[in-house]
Amino acid sequence: MTGLLFGGARTIELDGDIVQVTERSRTSTISLADVVAVPAVRRTLLGATLSIATGSEESIILRGANRRDALAFSNHVEKAWVEYNISALEREADRFSSLRAAVTALARPTRYPAACAIQVILDEARSFDDAVLSKLRMEAIGSEAASLVAEVRTFVAEPRRIRNTAIETFVIAELERWKDFFDTIESKPLTHEQRLSVVVDEDATLVLAGAGSGKTSVITAKAAYLAKAGIRSPEEILLLAFAKNAAEEMSERVQARSGVALAARTFHALAYDIIGLVEGSKPALARHAADDALFIDTIKQILKDLVRSDPDVAKAIIKWFAQFFVEPKTEWDFKTKHDFYTHIEKLDLRTLQGEKVKSYEELQIANWLYENGIEYEYEPVYEHKVASAGRRDYCPDFSLVESGIYIEHFGVRRQTMPDGSERLTTAPFVDREQYLAGIDWKRETHSAYETTLIETYSYERQEGRLLSSLADKLAPHVTAKPRPPAEIFDRVVEMKQVDNFSQLLGTFLRKYKGGAYSVADCETKAKKLNLGRRAAAFLSVFEPVFEEYEKRLEGRIDFEDMILRAARYAETGRFHSPFRHILVDEFQDISQSRGKLVKALKAQHQDARVFAVGDDWQSIFRFAGSDIHLMRHFGDEFGGSFDGESGLHRTVDLGRTFRSIDQIAFAARAFVLKNPAQIEKQIVPAGKATEPAIKFVEVTANEGEKKLGELLASISEMSSTSERTSVLLLGRYRFLEPDLPDLQKRFPLLRLSFKTIHASKGLEADHVVLLKADGGRTGFPSETVDDPLLSLVSPEIEAFENAEERRVMYVAMTRARRTLTILASKSRPSSFVTELRKDLAAEREKSGTATHVVHECGECGGRLVDVTGEDGRRWYRCEHVRHCGNFLPACPACEVALPRREDGSPEVSCKCGAKYPTCPECRDGWLRERSGRYGRFLSCVRFPACAGKSKGRATSPTTTE
Repeated sequence: MTGLLFGGARTIELDGDIVQVTERSRTSTISLADVVAVPAVRRTLLGATLSIATGSEESIILRGANRRDALAFSNHVEKAWVEYNISALEREADRFSSLRAAVTALARPTRYPAACAIQVILDEARSFDDAVLSKLRMEAIGSEAASLVAEVRTFVAEPRRIRNTAIETFVIAELERWKDFFDTIESKPLTHEQRLSVVVDEDATLVLAGAGSGKTSVITAKAAYLAKAGIRSPEEILLLAFAKNAAEEMSERVQARSGVALAARTFHALAYDIIGLVEGSKPALARHAADDALFIDTIKQILKDLVRSDPDVAKAIIKWFAQFFVEPKTEWDFKTKHDFYTHIEKLDLRTLQGEKVKSYEELQIANWLYENGIEYEYEPVYEHKVASAGRRDYCPDFSLVESGIYIEHFGVRRQTMPDGSERLTTAPFVDREQYLAGIDWKRETHSAYETTLIETYSYERQEGRLLSSLADKLAPHVTAKPRPPAEIFDRVVEMKQVDNFSQLLGTFLRKYKGGAYSVADCETKAKKLNLGRRAAAFLSVFEPVFEEYEKRLEGRIDFEDMILRAARYAETGRFHSPFRHILVDEFQDISQSRGKLVKALKAQHQDARVFAVGDDWQSIFRFAGSDIHLMRHFGDEFGGSFDGESGLHRTVDLGRTFRSIDQIAFAARAFVLKNPAQIEKQIVPAGKATEPAIKFVEVTANEGEKKLGELLASISEMSSTSERTSVLLLGRYRFLEPDLPDLQKRFPLLRLSFKTIHASKGLEADHVVLLKADGGRTGFPSETVDDPLLSLVSPEIEAFENAEERRVMYVAMTRARRTLTILASKSRPSSFVTELRKDLAAEREKSGTATHVVHECGECGGRLVDVTGEDGRRWYRCEHVRHCGNFLPACPACEVALPRREDGSPEVSCKCGAKYPTCPECRDGWLRERSGRYGRFLSCVRFPACAGKSKGRATSPTTTE
């Protein structure tokens, strides 16, 4: 075809599928695949213009052509273009038909549209679209074919929307299709959430199963559903549990409920089988592999042997116990006295000599003296009677027995001022001027009585020279006689400090092995987390302990070795996994090594799925290696990918509890969610309480048995004679177990049992009694469990204080169906008890049912506890009795309640109606009349702790009716 050359082509020819264009001396070719529309012919003054639109910006234009020739050529090109496009689609007819069927099936899916399944279709659709469909011209292939192509191209353009719609369609239909199964698989029909968790079948599905929400029913129904629906054969389903008895129970339950023979296994049994299949035989297990107590005893024995056999290691071990056994926080790490005192009391700062001290720095000094054989007394009464109005007997921090030297440790640090001068500062909550005046008074006292005073300072520890400076200052006065490491270690054993440390070492060792860490990894992380010299001291002990532990395995393997070896065989393909559905019970207890094994098994098959059931609120087995990070980041760890989005997973919240009534369920939920890292879940309680379901019983020294007996008697009186009421006694530690046979004889209407909180998981009772919820290092919360050093062998830091122990408390609370009673020390309750009481009091105050008044100490912010004196009178003293010393009498009028100051009022008021003039010096006191040298006067009831006074005479307390 030829035309005139006016800014366009001179000739255009069609040769098969190619359009050849000549412009002056240049010739180019264009495939019919690039033609986007039917050629157009337009009449002009000089004849006709032929236009052929292409995918590029410039179209082919032939001007000045004969109109008849142009129309004929246009028809010729159109026919060839249509045939080309139809032929391109027909050549891939089978592929297109298969792809379109897969896309069309998403409108009514017969299997859950999991990411792994639909990604395969999407990959094929995109590949086909790039190669064929995107090059087809809809006008060329006709409306019917164009409609079919559009279905596939819409999926390519909007895969996420289409998959989400397919999921919704499938779930609705599947729930209806299996309704009878869900109604009958368990003794009671499954809830909607339980049914949903069964039919949902994402690459990774996490079922959040709160306490008493029926998780066992879900995992049983899931296994049966997969087999009965023909989704998997029994040998393709791997059902994993953590304990042997749990695995056996699940196997029996699936068989009994559904008739499907499916053997559940523990992680260890699976790993052992994998090793046996790959290696041809199974290696011998370490003697302590299945015995936690023997494992800890092994660690203790290694410590003992190293102290006696390796001087360098012995020095490191003794240094740990003497200087770093507790977390080295000082007054400067806290904003209030109450927070500091609470921390100190929780640590139970006990020296190697056995006495309790008031600060970490005092502990360091005392232990250094003990290590070096320097006999001392802690806080002795000063050898001279010091007369000073309002002061108690002067008690220096330390006195050295042989030399008579006194040591005072002053909590001051140095601060450089803008002008370059230096001044001493105190902790945020300490009155600096008053504290410095106290230092001056002590110096003057020693000078006046010519006694020798050695001073140490907080800034010396801050500068890393507290003990070396002490040694230099004492050198002219005493001769050190260092005790042998074995003697010091025996002392540590006697004080039972080795038990806690061995537990910490054991937990660290399991997580260290399970996470495949190195000491260098830990050192790097310690620097990043600013754990300082304490981490270095710990690692200097851990490294030789770990090396000795590995030697003592003598070719045997422990459970960490077992899991990691099996995971390695799965990763490298030496073990060929038949499993395409991996169901994991109690997923919150999974460790890094177990997680690695699950991921290795899943990776062997493109369509393999992980179905995990667990409750991060009940993750309490950190000491056994569990790592909550894997559950909190479930999608990142086990999820699939689709359309460029990774970490895809589905979470189902079971929500309902079949166990606890509202007051217990909601209080437990609020308590555990104080840690923002916990996954939030909704709770539907089992019922509504008609009276307070959570109660607190205050226990004074040596009356624990009496209070427990009174409580059980009260429960027994309310019990039915037809069916014994179940009462579960819980203790944070095994040694808290009471004389159960005796209690059972005394209360035959009750079905009594005792468990540690860890051993109680999965159990429930009508009434739960939590024993000895006291503060202290071996109290509840336990300090060892949440030691910051464990962050060195965890992918994620549990920054929230007492994170694991908070979950332990949640487990304890949610064992109860009807009532939870907490027995706690009146003077030293657990911080958890204080928190719960405060939260419950606030809730009851809102509802107008408040029954317990908590008085705050005006001196430190702690709690004022009522106590009865030897004379029978009631007093109120601060819970931090060793540190604060705030002490108030009960109201003189009623002799029961505590008068309190109202904001802006010149008087304190008692609930009995009596009023007294406020003390001008302190927040809590009030003035009462006393006799003095110059007659009657008013002074604070807190005298001599407070010297507040007022002139004048007192009158009888005023009262209001």
